Parts: sequence; structure tokens; C-alpha cells
Amino acid sequence: MIAAQTALETRMLLRNGEQLLLTVVIPTLLLVLFSTVDVVDTGPGEAVDFLTPGVLALAVMSTAFTGQAIATGFERRYGVLKRLASSPLPRWGLMTAKTASVLVTEVLQVILLTVVAYALGWSPHGDPLSVLLLLVLGTAAFSGLGLLMAGTLKAEATLAAANLVFLLLLVGGGVIVPLDKFPQGAQDVLGLLPVSALSDGLRDVLQHGAGTPWGDLAILAVWAVAGLAAAAAFFRWE
Repeated sequence: MIAAQTALETRMLLRNGEQLLLTVVIPTLLLVLFSTVDVVDTGPGEAVDFLTPGVLALAVMSTAFTGQAIATGFERRYGVLKRLASSPLPRWGLMTAKTASVLVTEVLQVILLTVVAYALGWSPHGDPLSVLLLLVLGTAAFSGLGLLMAGTLKAEATLAAANLVFLLLLVGGGVIVPLDKFPQGAQDVLGLLPVSALSDGLRDVLQHGAGTPWGDLAILAVWAVAGLAAAAAFFRWE
């Protein structure tokens, strides 16, 4: 049942033009645009080496947080979640299927962005296991926050808030603009955000060839535990 629901959730996502724009088209365009046009000073080295880890973090956020929050919020509004909750599929199974659908979509995103980045001259370094840990914890953190928003706010408020958060974190999360371009006080705060921890950790590994970024992993773990626990406690099915 979970596998069937996962396949259904994935097909629905891939058929949704607005979701594809958010999760696939925008990150790809940002990677190509800022890698080929000298708009933002990304520091020494090739721009694509700085941008690719940040765009991978953005892709995770767009799918696990923004896209999932909006889709789940409207499913809740129209009574879809209430009907599914009364089906033989248990509620935990439904949430598991949604999470699995997010992971399937992210795999497709990572493959596409990796191919585009290599075409632009990307030269990654580092341990693939560290990258996998960062992506999994980042997914858990953003998924918890997205489900918390979808399960507590009205659908229209979720739509507005999720898109606003996406835009704010795109600018201030170290995705495109390096955090060292901000004042020191702002850097200390922005560095604790999940997208900043994810992009910074990926950048340390993939651009600089560093070891496991335990500090960034710890930040993501805290966000994941807090977000998922809050979503489990406060999520309303109708």
C-alpha cells in the first residue's frame, strides 16, 4: 500500500506544472544563469563550483519544504487527507509515502543538476557518504517544517508563507550569495538556518574536499528532530 501511494504521489508531483517549475526548472535556470553570467561575486575559483552545492540545497528545500507544504496544505483543505486517513492505509503509512515521494523527486533533481553542472565545468571533490548524510538530514529537516506548516495553517496562508520563505532563503541562505557578504551579526544568525547549513556543508565537501561537516550535520539534525516532532504533535488532518 505504501509503495502504491508513493507511486501515486510521485506521478501527481511530476504532472503538476507549477511544482515542476519550482522543483526542477528554477534551480536549473539559477545554476546556468549565475554560472555563465558574472552577476554575483562567488569568490576565487569557478562560479559553478560555488553555486552547485547551494543549488542542490535549494532543490532539496523546494521539494521537501515548499512543494510538499503547498501540496499537502491544499490536500488538507479539500478533504483529501481526511479521506485517505480513513482508508486501509494508516496515517503513518501516508506520511511515509509522501516522504518517499520527496526522496524519489530529489534523486531526479540531483541527477539533472549534476549533469548540468558537469556540462558547465563543475569539478566536485570529497566523500559521497558525507554528501548523502547532508541530503538525507536536510530532507528530514525541511520535510518536518513543511508538514508542520501544511498541518497548522490554512491552504492559502501556506501557499503564501512557503513561497515567501523560499524567496527569502534563496537570497539569505548562502545559496547564491555567499554568507560573508552579509554583516557579521547577520552571518551568525543566517548560518543556523537549515538551508545555510546544508549549502555550507555541501560546499565544504564538494568544493573544498573537506571531511564530514559535523557542525552542519548537527544543525540539520536539530532542525529535523524539532520539525518532525512539532509536525507530529500539531498536524491537523482537517
